[in-house]
Amino acid sequence: MLALRSILEDKSNCMDYHQLAEDIKRWGTELGFQKVGITDVDLSTEREHLQRWLDQGMHGDMEWMARHGDLRTRPDQLHPGAVRAISVRMNYLPAEAGFAKTLKNPRLGYISRYALGRDYHKLMRKRLKQLGDKIQSACAELDFRPFVDSAPIMEKPLAIKAGLGWRGKHTLVLDEGSGSWFFLGELLVNLPLPMDTEVEEKCGTCSACITICPTQAIVEPYVLDARRCISYLTIELRDSIPEQYRPLMGNRIYGCDDCQLICPWNRYAQLTGEDDFAPRKDLHAPELLELWQWDEEQFLKRTEGSPIRRIGYECWQRNLAVAFGNAPTDTDIIAALEQRYPSSTPMVQEHIEWALARQRSGAVKVEKQVIRLVRAVEKGLKRDA
Repeated sequence: MLALRSILEDKSNCMDYHQLAEDIKRWGTELGFQKVGITDVDLSTEREHLQRWLDQGMHGDMEWMARHGDLRTRPDQLHPGAVRAISVRMNYLPAEAGFAKTLKNPRLGYISRYALGRDYHKLMRKRLKQLGDKIQSACAELDFRPFVDSAPIMEKPLAIKAGLGWRGKHTLVLDEGSGSWFFLGELLVNLPLPMDTEVEEKCGTCSACITICPTQAIVEPYVLDARRCISYLTIELRDSIPEQYRPLMGNRIYGCDDCQLICPWNRYAQLTGEDDFAPRKDLHAPELLELWQWDEEQFLKRTEGSPIRRIGYECWQRNLAVAFGNAPTDTDIIAALEQRYPSSTPMVQEHIEWALARQRSGAVKVEKQVIRLVRAVEKGLKRDA
Protein backbone atom coordinates (compact mmCIF):
# COMPACT_ATOMS: atom_id res chain seq x y z
CA MET A 1 0.00 0.00 0.00
CA LEU A 2 2.83 2.43 0.90
CA ALA A 3 4.63 1.59 -2.35
CA LEU A 4 1.45 2.25 -4.38
CA ARG A 5 0.94 5.58 -2.59
CA SER A 6 4.53 6.56 -3.41
CA ILE A 7 4.03 5.77 -7.08
CA LEU A 8 0.80 7.79 -7.18
CA GLU A 9 2.49 10.74 -5.44
CA ASP A 10 5.38 10.62 -7.93
CA LYS A 11 2.93 10.73 -10.81
CA SER A 12 1.05 13.64 -9.26
CA ASN A 13 4.34 15.53 -8.98
CA CYS A 14 5.22 14.98 -12.63
CA MET A 15 5.12 18.16 -14.68
CA ASP A 16 4.21 18.37 -18.35
CA TYR A 17 6.93 20.85 -19.31
CA HIS A 18 5.75 21.09 -22.91
CA GLN A 19 2.33 22.25 -21.75
CA LEU A 20 3.91 24.54 -19.19
CA ALA A 21 6.05 26.16 -21.91
CA GLU A 22 2.93 26.85 -23.96
CA ASP A 23 1.21 28.28 -20.88
CA ILE A 24 4.22 30.51 -20.17
CA LYS A 25 4.06 32.00 -23.65
CA ARG A 26 0.33 32.62 -23.30
CA TRP A 27 0.74 34.20 -19.88
CA GLY A 28 3.56 36.33 -21.23
CA THR A 29 1.44 37.79 -24.03
CA GLU A 30 -1.39 38.39 -21.55
CA LEU A 31 1.07 40.44 -19.48
CA GLY A 32 1.94 42.62 -22.47
CA PHE A 33 5.01 40.94 -23.94
CA GLN A 34 4.82 40.65 -27.72
CA LYS A 35 6.87 37.48 -27.89
CA VAL A 36 8.23 34.90 -25.45
CA GLY A 37 10.92 32.32 -26.19
CA ILE A 38 12.88 29.74 -24.22
CA THR A 39 16.53 28.73 -24.48
CA ASP A 40 19.32 27.19 -22.45
CA VAL A 41 21.83 29.40 -20.62
CA ASP A 42 24.95 28.32 -22.50
CA LEU A 43 26.62 31.43 -23.93
CA SER A 44 30.09 29.97 -24.30
CA THR A 45 30.13 30.76 -28.03
CA GLU A 46 29.91 34.48 -27.16
CA ARG A 47 32.96 34.42 -24.89
CA GLU A 48 35.69 34.88 -27.51
CA HIS A 49 33.84 37.65 -29.37
CA LEU A 50 33.12 39.56 -26.15
CA GLN A 51 36.71 39.31 -24.91
CA ARG A 52 38.11 40.48 -28.26
CA TRP A 53 35.74 43.46 -28.20
CA LEU A 54 36.84 44.34 -24.67
CA ASP A 55 40.53 43.85 -25.48
CA GLN A 56 40.18 46.35 -28.34
CA GLY A 57 38.77 48.89 -25.90
CA MET A 58 35.53 49.29 -27.83
CA HIS A 59 33.56 49.55 -24.58
CA GLY A 60 35.12 52.97 -23.95
CA ASP A 61 34.69 54.21 -20.38
CA MET A 62 32.10 51.56 -19.52
CA GLU A 63 34.56 49.84 -17.18
CA TRP A 64 31.76 47.81 -15.62
CA MET A 65 31.59 45.81 -18.84
CA ALA A 66 35.21 44.72 -18.47
CA ARG A 67 34.83 44.16 -14.73
CA HIS A 68 32.04 41.62 -15.28
CA GLY A 69 33.18 40.46 -18.73
CA ASP A 70 33.36 36.70 -18.23
CA LEU A 71 30.32 36.61 -15.95
CA ARG A 72 28.19 37.94 -18.81
CA THR A 73 28.54 34.63 -20.61
CA ARG A 74 27.69 32.54 -17.52
CA PRO A 75 24.03 33.20 -16.58
CA ASP A 76 24.00 30.12 -14.35
CA GLN A 77 26.47 31.92 -12.06
CA LEU A 78 24.16 34.92 -11.80
CA HIS A 79 21.37 32.61 -10.67
CA PRO A 80 22.75 29.25 -9.48
CA GLY A 81 20.65 26.34 -10.61
CA ALA A 82 19.32 28.10 -13.71
CA VAL A 83 19.08 25.84 -16.75
CA ARG A 84 16.76 27.92 -18.96
CA ALA A 85 16.19 31.55 -19.88
CA ILE A 86 12.69 32.70 -20.69
CA SER A 87 13.35 35.65 -23.00
CA VAL A 88 10.70 38.30 -23.66
CA ARG A 89 10.35 41.42 -25.73
CA MET A 90 8.08 44.44 -25.45
CA ASN A 91 7.44 47.04 -28.16
CA TYR A 92 8.18 50.67 -27.31
CA LEU A 93 7.67 52.62 -30.56
CA PRO A 94 5.15 55.40 -29.82
CA ALA A 95 2.50 56.70 -32.19
CA GLU A 96 3.46 59.87 -34.05
CA ALA A 97 7.15 59.26 -33.44
CA GLY A 98 8.07 62.25 -35.60
CA PHE A 99 11.49 60.96 -36.64
CA ALA A 100 12.04 63.07 -39.75
CA LYS A 101 10.12 66.04 -38.37
CA THR A 102 12.56 66.32 -35.47
CA LEU A 103 15.82 65.39 -37.19
CA LYS A 104 15.41 67.89 -40.01
CA ASN A 105 14.76 70.82 -37.69
CA PRO A 106 18.08 71.77 -36.05
CA ARG A 107 16.30 73.99 -33.54
CA LEU A 108 14.63 70.94 -31.99
CA GLY A 109 16.28 68.28 -29.84
CA TYR A 110 16.15 64.64 -30.92
CA ILE A 111 15.80 62.09 -28.12
CA SER A 112 16.04 58.37 -28.79
CA ARG A 113 12.49 57.05 -28.94
CA TYR A 114 13.00 54.50 -26.17
CA ALA A 115 13.51 57.37 -23.70
CA LEU A 116 10.47 59.53 -24.48
CA GLY A 117 8.26 57.90 -21.85
CA ARG A 118 8.81 56.32 -18.44
CA ASP A 119 11.86 54.23 -17.68
CA TYR A 120 11.20 50.72 -18.98
CA HIS A 121 13.23 48.89 -16.34
CA LYS A 122 10.65 48.98 -13.55
CA LEU A 123 7.68 48.23 -15.78
CA MET A 124 9.26 45.21 -17.45
CA ARG A 125 10.77 43.88 -14.24
CA LYS A 126 7.36 44.06 -12.56
CA ARG A 127 5.75 42.16 -15.45
CA LEU A 128 8.51 39.55 -15.42
CA LYS A 129 8.02 39.10 -11.68
CA GLN A 130 4.30 38.59 -12.32
CA LEU A 131 5.14 36.01 -14.98
CA GLY A 132 7.45 34.20 -12.57
CA ASP A 133 4.78 34.18 -9.86
CA LYS A 134 2.27 32.80 -12.37
CA ILE A 135 4.63 29.98 -13.33
CA GLN A 136 5.34 29.25 -9.67
CA SER A 137 1.65 28.90 -8.96
CA ALA A 138 1.57 26.12 -11.56
CA CYS A 139 4.92 24.60 -10.61
CA ALA A 140 5.94 25.05 -6.98
CA GLU A 141 9.48 23.83 -7.65
CA LEU A 142 10.23 26.90 -9.77
CA ASP A 143 13.10 29.12 -8.69
CA PHE A 144 13.45 32.24 -10.83
CA ARG A 145 15.12 35.64 -11.12
CA PRO A 146 14.05 38.45 -13.48
CA PHE A 147 16.51 40.62 -15.43
CA VAL A 148 15.95 43.82 -17.40
CA ASP A 149 19.31 45.31 -18.36
CA SER A 150 20.04 45.21 -14.64
CA ALA A 151 22.93 42.77 -14.25
CA PRO A 152 25.90 41.49 -16.29
CA ILE A 153 23.88 39.28 -18.61
CA MET A 154 23.97 39.16 -22.42
CA GLU A 155 20.33 39.74 -23.26
CA LYS A 156 20.63 39.89 -27.03
CA PRO A 157 22.35 36.50 -27.47
CA LEU A 158 19.77 34.89 -25.18
CA ALA A 159 16.92 36.48 -27.16
CA ILE A 160 18.43 35.25 -30.42
CA LYS A 161 18.87 31.71 -29.09
CA ALA A 162 15.25 31.83 -27.86
CA GLY A 163 13.99 32.64 -31.36
CA LEU A 164 12.93 36.24 -30.72
CA GLY A 165 14.85 37.45 -33.75
CA TRP A 166 18.24 37.49 -35.43
CA ARG A 167 21.30 39.67 -34.88
CA GLY A 168 21.30 42.63 -37.24
CA LYS A 169 24.53 44.08 -38.57
CA HIS A 170 23.96 47.04 -36.22
CA THR A 171 24.12 44.43 -33.36
CA LEU A 172 20.44 44.86 -32.41
CA VAL A 173 17.88 42.04 -32.50
CA LEU A 174 15.62 42.11 -35.56
CA ASP A 175 12.29 40.43 -36.23
CA GLU A 176 10.71 40.32 -39.67
CA GLY A 177 7.27 41.23 -38.30
CA SER A 178 8.31 43.82 -35.72
CA GLY A 179 11.62 45.34 -36.74
CA SER A 180 13.80 46.30 -33.76
CA TRP A 181 11.80 48.78 -31.68
CA PHE A 182 11.48 46.61 -28.59
CA PHE A 183 12.98 46.09 -25.14
CA LEU A 184 14.34 42.76 -23.95
CA GLY A 185 14.14 41.01 -20.61
CA GLU A 186 14.43 37.50 -19.23
CA LEU A 187 13.66 35.12 -16.41
CA LEU A 188 16.36 32.66 -15.42
CA VAL A 189 14.66 29.50 -14.19
CA ASN A 190 15.59 26.08 -12.86
CA LEU A 191 13.07 24.13 -14.97
CA PRO A 192 14.14 21.96 -17.95
CA LEU A 193 11.59 23.51 -20.31
CA PRO A 194 11.60 22.60 -24.02
CA MET A 195 13.63 25.12 -26.01
CA ASP A 196 12.77 27.19 -29.06
CA THR A 197 14.93 27.33 -32.16
CA GLU A 198 16.74 30.31 -33.65
CA VAL A 199 15.20 32.09 -36.60
CA GLU A 200 16.90 32.56 -39.94
CA GLU A 201 19.07 35.68 -40.36
CA LYS A 202 17.55 37.89 -43.06
CA CYS A 203 19.83 40.90 -43.45
CA GLY A 204 21.40 39.41 -46.56
CA THR A 205 23.71 41.82 -48.38
CA CYS A 206 22.06 44.93 -46.93
CA SER A 207 24.50 47.31 -45.24
CA ALA A 208 22.26 50.36 -44.84
CA CYS A 209 22.83 50.61 -41.08
CA ILE A 210 26.60 50.60 -41.55
CA THR A 211 26.69 53.33 -44.19
CA ILE A 212 24.13 55.63 -42.52
CA CYS A 213 25.87 55.78 -39.12
CA PRO A 214 26.99 59.43 -38.73
CA THR A 215 30.20 58.51 -36.87
CA GLN A 216 30.84 55.18 -38.61
CA ALA A 217 30.56 53.40 -35.27
CA ILE A 218 29.61 50.08 -36.89
CA VAL A 219 33.17 49.25 -37.85
CA GLU A 220 32.21 45.96 -39.49
CA PRO A 221 29.04 43.86 -39.63
CA TYR A 222 27.95 42.91 -36.09
CA VAL A 223 30.72 44.97 -34.43
CA LEU A 224 29.99 48.34 -32.79
CA ASP A 225 32.75 50.58 -31.50
CA ALA A 226 30.92 52.25 -28.63
CA ARG A 227 33.50 55.03 -28.42
CA ARG A 228 32.21 56.39 -31.73
CA CYS A 229 28.49 55.76 -31.14
CA ILE A 230 26.31 58.83 -30.50
CA SER A 231 24.30 56.88 -27.93
CA TYR A 232 27.48 56.24 -25.98
CA LEU A 233 28.72 59.81 -26.40
CA THR A 234 25.47 61.37 -25.17
CA ILE A 235 24.52 58.83 -22.49
CA GLU A 236 27.44 56.80 -21.15
CA LEU A 237 30.36 59.22 -21.57
CA ARG A 238 30.82 61.52 -18.58
CA ASP A 239 33.69 63.58 -19.99
CA SER A 240 34.04 65.99 -22.90
CA ILE A 241 32.75 64.70 -26.22
CA PRO A 242 35.66 64.35 -28.69
CA GLU A 243 35.54 67.35 -30.99
CA GLN A 244 35.69 65.32 -34.20
CA TYR A 245 32.30 63.77 -33.41
CA ARG A 246 30.44 66.92 -32.39
CA PRO A 247 29.50 68.18 -35.88
CA LEU A 248 28.24 64.68 -36.74
CA MET A 249 25.85 64.58 -33.79
CA GLY A 250 23.47 67.16 -35.27
CA ASN A 251 20.57 67.78 -32.88
CA ARG A 252 20.71 64.37 -31.18
CA ILE A 253 20.80 65.26 -27.49
CA TYR A 254 20.11 61.82 -25.98
CA GLY A 255 20.84 58.67 -27.91
CA CYS A 256 20.56 57.98 -31.62
CA ASP A 257 18.19 55.84 -33.71
CA ASP A 258 19.72 56.25 -37.18
CA CYS A 259 20.70 52.61 -37.70
CA GLN A 260 17.15 51.56 -36.84
CA LEU A 261 15.50 54.25 -38.93
CA ILE A 262 17.28 53.18 -42.10
CA CYS A 263 16.63 49.46 -41.57
CA PRO A 264 14.08 48.11 -44.10
CA TRP A 265 12.64 45.72 -41.51
CA ASN A 266 11.38 48.61 -39.41
CA ARG A 267 8.77 49.30 -42.05
CA TYR A 268 6.90 46.51 -40.28
CA ALA A 269 7.44 47.80 -36.75
CA GLN A 270 4.47 47.59 -34.41
CA LEU A 271 3.41 50.49 -32.18
CA THR A 272 3.49 50.05 -28.43
CA GLY A 273 0.29 49.60 -26.47
CA GLU A 274 1.88 50.69 -23.19
CA ASP A 275 0.73 54.05 -21.86
CA ASP A 276 3.99 54.36 -19.90
CA PHE A 277 5.95 54.55 -23.16
CA ALA A 278 3.87 57.43 -24.53
CA PRO A 279 6.08 60.51 -25.12
CA ARG A 280 6.21 63.22 -22.50
CA LYS A 281 5.25 66.60 -23.93
CA ASP A 282 8.45 68.24 -22.65
CA LEU A 283 10.64 65.67 -24.41
CA HIS A 284 8.88 65.06 -27.72
CA ALA A 285 10.41 67.32 -30.41
CA PRO A 286 11.35 69.95 -27.82
CA GLU A 287 12.76 73.38 -28.62
CA LEU A 288 16.46 73.42 -27.73
CA LEU A 289 16.20 76.92 -26.29
CA GLU A 290 13.39 75.82 -23.97
CA LEU A 291 15.45 72.88 -22.68
CA TRP A 292 18.44 75.19 -22.17
CA GLN A 293 16.41 77.31 -19.76
CA TRP A 294 15.96 74.44 -17.31
CA ASP A 295 17.99 74.75 -14.14
CA GLU A 296 19.10 71.57 -12.36
CA GLU A 297 15.97 71.42 -10.20
CA GLN A 298 13.73 71.65 -13.27
CA PHE A 299 15.82 69.02 -15.07
CA LEU A 300 15.42 66.58 -12.17
CA LYS A 301 11.69 67.28 -11.88
CA ARG A 302 10.90 66.97 -15.59
CA THR A 303 12.96 63.81 -16.07
CA GLU A 304 11.68 62.07 -12.96
CA GLY A 305 10.92 58.44 -13.84
CA SER A 306 12.75 58.87 -17.17
CA PRO A 307 15.97 57.11 -18.23
CA ILE A 308 17.31 60.55 -19.19
CA ARG A 309 17.68 61.54 -15.57
CA ARG A 310 20.62 59.23 -14.95
CA ILE A 311 23.01 61.18 -17.20
CA GLY A 312 22.75 64.16 -14.86
CA TYR A 313 22.33 67.86 -15.48
CA GLU A 314 25.94 68.53 -16.50
CA CYS A 315 25.93 66.00 -19.35
CA TRP A 316 22.46 67.19 -20.36
CA GLN A 317 23.81 70.74 -20.78
CA ARG A 318 26.89 69.42 -22.57
CA ASN A 319 24.70 67.63 -25.11
CA LEU A 320 22.51 70.68 -25.64
CA ALA A 321 25.56 72.87 -26.22
CA VAL A 322 26.73 70.53 -28.98
CA ALA A 323 23.29 70.70 -30.61
CA PHE A 324 23.45 74.52 -30.51
CA GLY A 325 26.81 74.32 -32.24
CA ASN A 326 25.17 72.41 -35.06
CA ALA A 327 22.23 74.80 -35.49
CA PRO A 328 22.08 77.71 -37.96
CA THR A 329 23.36 81.02 -36.65
CA ASP A 330 20.78 82.54 -34.33
CA THR A 331 21.23 85.60 -32.10
CA ASP A 332 18.89 84.07 -29.50
CA ILE A 333 21.09 80.98 -29.29
CA ILE A 334 24.25 83.07 -28.96
CA ALA A 335 22.67 85.17 -26.21
CA ALA A 336 21.45 82.07 -24.34
CA LEU A 337 24.88 80.43 -24.48
CA GLU A 338 26.64 83.60 -23.32
CA GLN A 339 24.19 84.06 -20.45
CA ARG A 340 24.65 80.50 -19.14
CA TYR A 341 28.42 80.40 -19.58
CA PRO A 342 29.53 81.98 -16.26
CA SER A 343 27.46 79.58 -14.11
CA SER A 344 28.38 76.42 -16.05
CA THR A 345 30.93 73.78 -15.10
CA PRO A 346 34.31 73.78 -16.89
CA MET A 347 33.25 70.83 -19.05
CA VAL A 348 30.05 72.55 -20.16
CA GLN A 349 31.92 75.84 -20.70
CA GLU A 350 34.27 74.09 -23.09
CA HIS A 351 31.31 72.88 -25.17
CA ILE A 352 29.68 76.32 -25.01
CA GLU A 353 32.88 77.87 -26.36
CA TRP A 354 32.83 75.37 -29.23
CA ALA A 355 29.16 76.09 -29.94
CA LEU A 356 29.69 79.87 -29.85
CA ALA A 357 32.57 79.63 -32.30
CA ARG A 358 30.36 77.62 -34.65
CA GLN A 359 27.42 80.00 -34.23
CA ARG A 360 29.55 83.06 -34.92
CA SER A 361 31.19 81.47 -37.95
CA GLY A 362 27.91 81.29 -39.84
CA ALA A 363 29.27 78.29 -41.72
CA VAL A 364 27.27 75.45 -40.11
CA LYS A 365 25.64 73.15 -42.65
CA VAL A 366 23.32 70.19 -42.21
CA GLU A 367 25.28 66.97 -42.63
CA LYS A 368 24.53 65.09 -45.86
CA GLN A 369 23.88 61.92 -43.86
CA VAL A 370 20.99 63.65 -42.09
CA ILE A 371 19.47 64.80 -45.38
CA ARG A 372 19.72 61.29 -46.77
CA LEU A 373 18.24 59.75 -43.62
CA VAL A 374 15.31 62.16 -43.50
CA ARG A 375 14.44 61.40 -47.13
CA ALA A 376 14.59 57.66 -46.44
CA VAL A 377 12.35 57.98 -43.38
CA GLU A 378 9.80 60.18 -45.15
CA LYS A 379 9.61 57.65 -47.97
CA GLY A 380 9.82 54.36 -46.08
CA LEU A 381 8.33 55.15 -42.65
CA LYS A 382 5.49 57.48 -43.53
CA ARG A 383 3.43 56.58 -40.46
CA ASP A 384 6.31 57.46 -38.15
CA ALA A 385 8.00 60.29 -40.07
